[in-house]
Amino acid sequence: MLLDATPCHPVDAGWSDQGPDRAVIRMTTGGSGSEWPVLDCVVAATDGSELYIGNDVPVRKGTEGWAFVVAHLLPADAQTVEGTKVEVSVDGDYRAALNAGHTGCHLASLALNRALARRWSKDTKADALGAPDFDAAAIASSQITEFGSVDVFRLNKSLRRKGFATEGLLEELPAITDAINATLAGWLGGNAPVRIDRDGERLTDRRNWICSLPDGEASIPCGGTHISALTELGRLTVDFTSTDDGGTMTLRMVTRARNFGGGES
Repeated sequence: MLLDATPCHPVDAGWSDQGPDRAVIRMTTGGSGSEWPVLDCVVAATDGSELYIGNDVPVRKGTEGWAFVVAHLLPADAQTVEGTKVEVSVDGDYRAALNAGHTGCHLASLALNRALARRWSKDTKADALGAPDFDAAAIASSQITEFGSVDVFRLNKSLRRKGFATEGLLEELPAITDAINATLAGWLGGNAPVRIDRDGERLTDRRNWICSLPDGEASIPCGGTHISALTELGRLTVDFTSTDDGGTMTLRMVTRARNFGGGES
């Protein structure tokens, strides 16, 4: 189902770290109060002749001549009529849990970059606070969870060629973890506001996550949803596990927000 506007957060195939909202759609006209669960919510695109959904979209978002929309996937027996007015209800508690997880993920990546800054021997891209961006250079996957996130980093030859030293990293991991958690505790103590700046109201308009931290204002391009102030996170911590993936060391960072509205990851 396509709507002229929607409160549902859709999955973008280009970077699917945050999953879809949980929601239901109710007919308000042209029906008898029918209600269906939204099974999935994804970014779709059309060139005017055919609708492509999710991974099947053949062009980059914003390509001229294409319209980008949100597709709400409903059960096969859902009966819909073009032009019918509907009401969309999003699960607020689940959205709030993802908001916390996504903001926590951004903060953890910034704190991780700071903790690993001295391991770089070459100039590399800087993050939103000016530290070498290990997160961007090494990320293999990222998944936003309720009140947290899971990020996997590959410490491969390409990363080492860029100037990152992996020697002794595992031995230093407990100290690195402590440093990250100390940074996060300091940031959360300031109760910084969080906002999303948008270039416009369209699905393809650029959006940035903005947070005023003691070290400066951080701005990160992001299409996800977030909390409005760091006090909502309560306590934010990370921990790590390491594995060997075919001879390449990987780090798995789990971020958890605690005491958010009584919730915990």
